[in-house]
Amino acid sequence: MDNNIYQVYEDEIQALEEEIKLLTEKYEDIQQESTFFSEEEILKSIKSLQRETQGESKGHESPSDLKAQLESLEKDLSFLMKLTGFQFTSHSKKTLEKTGDRTVQKHRLSGNCYSLSFQLEFQLLETQSKGKVSTVITDLSIIMESGEDSDVSKFVSSVEERGNLITFFRSLSAYAEWYEHRRRTFLHFK
Repeated sequence: MDNNIYQVYEDEIQALEEEIKLLTEKYEDIQQESTFFSEEEILKSIKSLQRETQGESKGHESPSDLKAQLESLEKDLSFLMKLTGFQFTSHSKKTLEKTGDRTVQKHRLSGNCYSLSFQLEFQLLETQSKGKVSTVITDLSIIMESGEDSDVSKFVSSVEERGNLITFFRSLSAYAEWYEHRRRTFLHFK
C-alpha cells in the first residue's frame, strides 16, 4: 500500500520534471528568436505597431461589426474544412537562422484530413534578392497513419524527396475522401 502511494508521487514528480524541461526548452527557443533582432529593430517594430493600432482604433468598426466579421470568417473556415476535409490541430514555427537576405524557419504542422491524421515537419528557406522573395521547402518529413497501405507509404516517400507540399495536400484530400467512402461502405456490409 505504501509503495503505491510513493509510486504515485514519484510519477507526479517525473511528470512535473518533464513539463519543466519542455517549458525551459520553449523559453530558450523564444529567447533565441528574440536575439536575432537588435534593440533598435525591436523598438522600431513596437513604435510602428503602436502607430498602426492607434490608426486602426480611430477608424475601426464597432464591436458588433467585428463580431459579424468574425462569424463570417468562421463560416468561411467551416466551409473550407468541409470542402477539403482538412482540419489543422496544431502549428509551431521556430526561426533557426536570420540574416539580412536569408531566413530559415522550422515548421511543425499536424491535423486530420477526414479520418486520416498526419504530421508534417519541414524547414522553409526564404531568400531575398533584388526585391524578389523566393521560398524553398527542405527537410520535409511526413508522418501518416497509413496502416498497411504500401501505396500511401510510397507516395509519402516521393513527396518527401521532392518537397512538394501542394501535391501532398491535393492528393491526400482526394485519397482521404475516397478512403472515408470505402470505410463507410465496408462498415455497412459488416
